[in-house]
Amino acid sequence: MSQMSANMNIMIKAARRAGRSLMRDFGEVEHLQVSAKGPGDFVSRADLKAEEILKEELMEARPNYGWLAEESKEIAGEDPTRRWIVDPLDGTTNFLHGLPHWAISIGLEHKGEIVAAVIFNPAGEELFAAEKGAGAWLNDRRLRVSGRREMIEMIFATGLPFGGRADLPETLQDLARILPGCAGVRRWGAAALDLAYVAAGRYDGFWERRLNAWDVAAGILLVKEAGGFVQSITPEGNPIEDGTIIASNDQVFDRFAKLVRNPK
Repeated sequence: MSQMSANMNIMIKAARRAGRSLMRDFGEVEHLQVSAKGPGDFVSRADLKAEEILKEELMEARPNYGWLAEESKEIAGEDPTRRWIVDPLDGTTNFLHGLPHWAISIGLEHKGEIVAAVIFNPAGEELFAAEKGAGAWLNDRRLRVSGRREMIEMIFATGLPFGGRADLPETLQDLARILPGCAGVRRWGAAALDLAYVAAGRYDGFWERRLNAWDVAAGILLVKEAGGFVQSITPEGNPIEDGTIIASNDQVFDRFAKLVRNPK
């Protein structure tokens, strides 16, 4: 990005510092002490350490902002209109298995709207960034959603339920509707990167249920600033609040959303 706000500089500095910490642990992943939060949902020392770094950087720079993150207690800021929404390690299971597909995600919310976003994959040295009205970027390259118009040429991404989650039948029904009419569906296990890839035109669309605010906050702005559309699966809903999302390029959104929503 040619000209960045002070907040964006703070976010990028924080993401890079946390990324260096995570990369050190990623190199020793087989030695990490891992504890289970629940079936298929792990948290490591690396994850907690990265969140500590992000919180230190972001809250010291903007102590009056609120804080919402995966591994720590929510903080109500003195400025009720602004808060950081942070995932210190999206793709924890990939990380713990030595797969280099994981990211740090930071969104800045102002009056209920995400206005700045950073998604950083240290293993691939890819930093996705966006500010409201200033476009979306990958490192120094401006991003644009894909220009494909025909669903049969498109690749979509989603998450698949794991560990006996109750929404497996619903997801299988989604796949039964979507797979026959497209070029493929990918499941790479990091929702933040899925949204960043939609913004970059690598995926043509993404949908998922049962997400958290920190999974989608930054990615929502990236897709919008790259020219894409984002909605909740419930048309009148808010992805940050209800944890469901549909995102795609502008050419196919209505058709794609109709398949996902499957109106009776």
